[in-house]
Amino acid sequence: MTLILLGILTGFISGFFGVGGGMFLVPMLLLAGFDMKSAVAISIMQMVFSSIYGSFLNLKNNKDIFKDGLTIGLGGFLGGSLSGIIISNIDAQYLKYLFIAIVLFAIYKVTFTSSVKNSDHTTIHNKYLLLILGFIIGMIAMSIGVGGSVMLTPILAGYMYYNLKDASSLGLFFVIFSSVAGFLSLSISGHMNYEDGSIVGIASLIGVYFGIKIKNTIQIKSYKYMILSLYLLILLSMLYRL
Repeated sequence: MTLILLGILTGFISGFFGVGGGMFLVPMLLLAGFDMKSAVAISIMQMVFSSIYGSFLNLKNNKDIFKDGLTIGLGGFLGGSLSGIIISNIDAQYLKYLFIAIVLFAIYKVTFTSSVKNSDHTTIHNKYLLLILGFIIGMIAMSIGVGGSVMLTPILAGYMYYNLKDASSLGLFFVIFSSVAGFLSLSISGHMNYEDGSIVGIASLIGVYFGIKIKNTIQIKSYKYMILSLYLLILLSMLYRL
């Protein structure tokens, strides 16, 4: 029952904030008694479910994100495919520290980024830059059990001038590619937890539906503060676990 409830809540967060859900799910699984590498495996499998369904719902509302999403996603897939090698050779404690550093970066960048696109800047659609960005984020994110949106959304909004909601939708679309690559890589390396991951993943679909539905009714300025609140909550939970 605990895994089902975590799945629904993670799915809601995934759909509403455009994240894979790993930022929330990994700390909660650690608090529930799972070790770091098991938590990462469950989180990645959940992301496969929630990102595919969530992106399907997002694309129905905004088809313009599809082209850029494919470019970033390809990079994420290539980078995420290396996660099995990384997780097999790096101590779990170092992965926790990396997780915390990424959350701190996200808090800083979202705080000082406008929630809407600045009219003085043109959105950057350079496909090579998007591909490289996706590769780097996919490689890091899948190694710590997050989808990568926690890094990608602040960069897209802060440096490439997407508005915050479009950036979050692209972030979730990116998670499809990075999480599938991570799933395959961890499966090959023997780290995947299929049973618990399936329970959490299927339950997350319920939460994703309602998360996206509610996101589309929220004003973008309020949405920024909600994202910051999520990041701060996750940071505190991870610090408590340490």
